[in-house]
Amino acid sequence: MQPEGLFVVPGGFHVDPMRPVPRALVTHGHSDHARPDNAAVLATAETLAIMRARYGDAAGGTLQPAALGETQRIGEVDVSFVPAGHVLGSAQIVLEHAGSRVVLSGDYKRRPDPTCRPFQPVLCDVFVTEATFGLPVFRHPPDSGEIARLLHSIALFPERAHVVGVYSLGKCQRVICLLRQAGWDRPIYLHGALQALCELYESLGVPLGPLLPATGASKAELAGQVVLAPPSAIADRWSRRLPDPVVAAASGWMRVRQRARQGGVELPLVISDHADWDELLATIDEVEAGEVWVTHGREEALIHQLRSTGRAARALVLIGFEEDDGV
Repeated sequence: MQPEGLFVVPGGFHVDPMRPVPRALVTHGHSDHARPDNAAVLATAETLAIMRARYGDAAGGTLQPAALGETQRIGEVDVSFVPAGHVLGSAQIVLEHAGSRVVLSGDYKRRPDPTCRPFQPVLCDVFVTEATFGLPVFRHPPDSGEIARLLHSIALFPERAHVVGVYSLGKCQRVICLLRQAGWDRPIYLHGALQALCELYESLGVPLGPLLPATGASKAELAGQVVLAPPSAIADRWSRRLPDPVVAAASGWMRVRQRARQGGVELPLVISDHADWDELLATIDEVEAGEVWVTHGREEALIHQLRSTGRAARALVLIGFEEDDGV
């Protein structure tokens, strides 16, 4: 570890660095993993497009797209990117050196998601896994059931707008697609902060259906409609324009009732872009790693569980990875 983050010595590069570095390999476009001003960036084409949309010229001095599944030599390390199933463009980074294979998971989920490629397990010697929801209490329900709860509430309260707090990258687009899969073909209204990334998703081949700006729409027009907004906007004066809104939020943290109450959430929707407790354990079994490094999450519980079953495990503390309400 270096102050800049995880440094791969034989390759001479950092993975998801927290400060600008000469060469960065980036797992996905969320801002706690993809930071600006690196001299050179290697990531999937979709992640690079997201970084350009967010940072403009500061996305990186040189941006090199990594094709999924293709191996390239960097220094003394063979590097490849494989899908992580987290958000559009998200990838695990596979490192092979001196006969050993290390897989850096980045953030990942195991649920089907029409907005990104599914997680691909890779057999390895060392698996570096996130543990955002690394506690037994976190067992995510089926996404379809949570969307059904939202649609049921709309049917019960057709005079009210339903405003759903969603993170702008990944969660917003996934909730839209889940609604479309459930048969909601009406326009979905967006807070202005969500529009640019939705347009980017569509330009990258992810259809989202009819979308309209919520700003400027009348209260009568928004009655009985779905409005998506950043979680911060729900408590802001922006939400006052909505007709008697039912406040919802789509996040794995909605499993914790106190979080929902603190956020003024009337309809908590447990929809996460991360693996839950059972999925973390199943994934670790699937990759058959002899050693597991656990990072940015609930390290202690997962390490205890792994060690109790005879697997070598330790914490890899990475400062700067945020716990976001949008997960």
